Amino acid sequence: MTNHYPTDAAIERIGLGLLGGSLPKPEWTHAAHFAATLWLLRCRPEISPPESLPDIIRAYNQATGVPNTDTGGYHETITQASIRAAKDSLKRFPATRPLHEIHGALMASRLSDKAWLLDYWSSERLLSVEARRVWVEPDLKDLPF
Repeated sequence: MTNHYPTDAAIERIGLGLLGGSLPKPEWTHAAHFAATLWLLRCRPEISPPESLPDIIRAYNQATGVPNTDTGGYHETITQASIRAAKDSLKRFPATRPLHEIHGALMASRLSDKAWLLDYWSSERLLSVEARRVWVEPDLKDLPF
């Protein structure tokens, strides 16, 4: 198992960098998406990720020169599915469990592979313009969370 973030401070840095648009683009990885979401869920209760994360990611993309279009940038269905997965991972541990350990467990699961979404959506449906713009229900099987 790869330990992407060895401390909670490392995860906080990712979250703050996302919020401030200052996280270097090469660091905005699949693991960082989950780290930032876990951090927001636990440490920033005034921010509701399902409602706020879309605009946060769009603003981050703009700050780092990534256009939000029908073919690139922000993707609503992937974001909302990932928030659900992060919430499910977080609730499996006591509130006293260090966030970096929860992230490590998440990254040791099927969720570490970006293709986890294709267990639930066909690639045609997931990669559609509609799925990028709005939440689209899975067409292969229901999400377990």
